[in-house]
Amino acid sequence: MDLNIGEEYFIYENKQLNCLIAILKTDQKIIKTYWKKYKGKSVLGIETIKGYLLIQDEEQDSLKINFSESNKYQIKNLIKFD
Repeated sequence: MDLNIGEEYFIYENKQLNCLIAILKTDQKIIKTYWKKYKGKSVLGIETIKGYLLIQDEEQDSLKINFSESNKYQIKNLIKFD
């Protein structure tokens, strides 16, 4: 686990898995480049990006990033969560 205190994360919804994923702010450029590359195309690429699943924290009754395990997620399935 290579985390730095103070790193910022953006939250994305994975529409295929129906869950929320935390992506490093610095990795958002990869997502933007992907969407520029495939803009207007009917077939999207299968590029992936590293992210962390958000899980329910029963004690705080809120969501938290599960840093114990990172996974790869297909960018085409991610939608920025507002």
